[in-house]
Amino acid sequence: LVDAGLSSVLPLAPLTGDPGLITALVERWRPETSTFHMPFGEVTITQEDVATLTGLAIDGDAVIVDIPDEDWSAMCLRLLGQAPTDLGGGVIRITWLRETFDELPLSASPETTEQFARAYALSLMGGVLFSDRSGGSVHLQYLLLVEDWRRAGRFAWGAAVLSYLYREMGRSALQMTASSSLGGDFGGWAALLMLWTWERFPHTSPLHAVTGAQITQDAVPRGIRWLPAQTRQHGDQFYLYKLWFDECTTFVVSI
Repeated sequence: LVDAGLSSVLPLAPLTGDPGLITALVERWRPETSTFHMPFGEVTITQEDVATLTGLAIDGDAVIVDIPDEDWSAMCLRLLGQAPTDLGGGVIRITWLRETFDELPLSASPETTEQFARAYALSLMGGVLFSDRSGGSVHLQYLLLVEDWRRAGRFAWGAAVLSYLYREMGRSALQMTASSSLGGDFGGWAALLMLWTWERFPHTSPLHAVTGAQITQDAVPRGIRWLPAQTRQHGDQFYLYKLWFDECTTFVVSI
């Protein structure tokens, strides 16, 4: 995972989304410009933000998947050593991955170790970095990205994660235009969206974050300073007020 450039995400993976905050942010999102519309102007999440908060690379090869010639089941067996019986359309359940590859045997061979690492990376991509709206499945095409660990290490993961989040924000914003509610229907790395908001709009941040001697301001990734935080878990109207009316000019330019 270190070779693949994904290890910095591991401590941030447990962070879960705050539905109220995400809904409020989506309501301020403008798909035509990929920016948040605020009283003082337009702001957005940049690649530099992603690199600083998550440690993911923003320079490198584009994250592109070529559809394999072999069928999905054969590819799954080759790269993971096991395959579920219900591989409809190449989609695999994340729960199956976590249950099947729960604990690496102490006597595992290098090949088995790689298979377990690929399974973890696949669940990380499907459940965190590139999560779909179901949140419970991932397409096996992502498995090809970690077939070769050194090749994976040349990918601009941060740029891919950000572009995916942009797309999902746009979809959610259009959905809200039609229904005025997200209903929990959101794809992309929600925690990245929250980390950016807490850094840029301090008055929306959780009650507690690691500060002072516990962690340096230069820590990489910077997002880990929010790990012990207790999120407010307020409704979207609370956050809309915070982002639009209350202290709406408080925006941290540099993090």
